Amino acid sequence: MNFIQQAYKGKNDWWRYLLSFFLMIFGWQFIGSIPITAAAFIAAGGDMGRMLESSKDMFMSLGINSNLFLFLMILSFIFGLVALFLGVKYIHLRKIKTLITSRNNVDWNRIVYAFGLWFSISVILLSLSFIISPEDFVWNFKPVPFFILVIISFLFLPFQTSFEELLFRGYFMQGLGILFKNAAVPLVVTSVAFGLLHGFNPEVAKLGKLILVYYIGTGFIFGITTLMDDGTELSLGMHAANNVVAAVLVTSDWMVFQTDALWVDISEPSVNTEAFVPVFIIYPIILFIFSKKYGWKNWKEKLLSNIEEPKIDLY
Repeated sequence: MNFIQQAYKGKNDWWRYLLSFFLMIFGWQFIGSIPITAAAFIAAGGDMGRMLESSKDMFMSLGINSNLFLFLMILSFIFGLVALFLGVKYIHLRKIKTLITSRNNVDWNRIVYAFGLWFSISVILLSLSFIISPEDFVWNFKPVPFFILVIISFLFLPFQTSFEELLFRGYFMQGLGILFKNAAVPLVVTSVAFGLLHGFNPEVAKLGKLILVYYIGTGFIFGITTLMDDGTELSLGMHAANNVVAAVLVTSDWMVFQTDALWVDISEPSVNTEAFVPVFIIYPIILFIFSKKYGWKNWKEKLLSNIEEPKIDLY
């Protein structure tokens, strides 16, 4: 059984997807927003008007530092992840593992390898940027805030990225796969949807809509690795590494993560560098490395195959 077919190990009535989706939204957007809303209300001295007028950039003016804001933001995704797991287990009546992988057990070595590969490539690219244009970076090391940031990033950011991966590359990809009976439609739909939802990020306001090429391209590499590898382990590792690097190493006033990172990038960003280089140069290299390490074959079959319900005992 391939990864999408894992959905057949549970119940797939339309109302189960609707109920699970609302449960996930409730956990993520409603329950998950309570801690950060409460913190903002307390920081605003109980002034509801001042709190409602505050934006993300004004949280620091309310007394909420960047590390606390990051942690509270991640909490909302943790609630969403828990709600997603509850939906899969108690509404779809299947094991949570089937949302993650088609293997007998989650392959943690794959997660660690993908994390290390993406992290290493990111560090190499940043190092090249430092060498080529050192004037674009300002040293920003603040010992206590930085070490708190490292702890939050490595321990908690993977929950945020795991929620996004298991929602798009797990739940939605499997659901759309058994609905349309093929792998291509869910790959395209989830990748484009993933990219468009990131259209609310401040990077889009700074660089324009062309930066969506990067987000949609990132959705595709995560989706392709999931289908080729029959599991989300590689995408889980890559996504976690991507966000940890963005939070810990380099920040700027136009990035989604406003943190106490090691450096501040003060350069004027280029769409070519931010969008096209990763998608059309780096991502193919990563796919090539994975294909050699894990022996990927039959690309056409994996990415364009028809999805049929197995005629065997699924339990």
